[in-house]
Amino acid sequence: MVVPTARSRCEDERITAFGMLLEAHAAVTSVVNRELEATAGMPITWFELLIRLSRSPEQRLRMSELAGQVGLSHSGLTRLVDRVIEAGFVQREACPDDRRGAFAVLTPAGGAALDSALDGHLESIDRHLVTPLGPEGLARLTDLLRTLRDASPTGASPSSACPTGPSPA
Repeated sequence: MVVPTARSRCEDERITAFGMLLEAHAAVTSVVNRELEATAGMPITWFELLIRLSRSPEQRLRMSELAGQVGLSHSGLTRLVDRVIEAGFVQREACPDDRRGAFAVLTPAGGAALDSALDGHLESIDRHLVTPLGPEGLARLTDLLRTLRDASPTGASPSSACPTGPSPA
């Protein structure tokens, strides 16, 4: 009987697949973020927050739900929202039925900033995601990523208030 070594276990195709997911995410995110900052003057974290609010009912989400969707801790999201509030793109509103809860709400200025950023961001996504994959590859990737997201126990799935809507990228 051959006992697997740590090296052979590290070469497992599952480790390789997960590593490729991380590397691809880092590579694409890095270049798309640079281009978004250059064309729209906002980091991808701001864009992600604005687009999630834009796609939500009444353009608002509970802070706790938004934290799950963007993959940040509550304190990390609070710091991000505070910076976006300073820019005038989001406002915080108290939750009427939960004194400790709050909503992040897209402002008209935030909607305008998002609208202004979209053309350049879509061009960047075309260059760095659609062109290498092709439209069919993009559709397959989207389906696979949705499957992974939906199987995750972390609660990062979109709210049940908008179950069939598209998921932000």
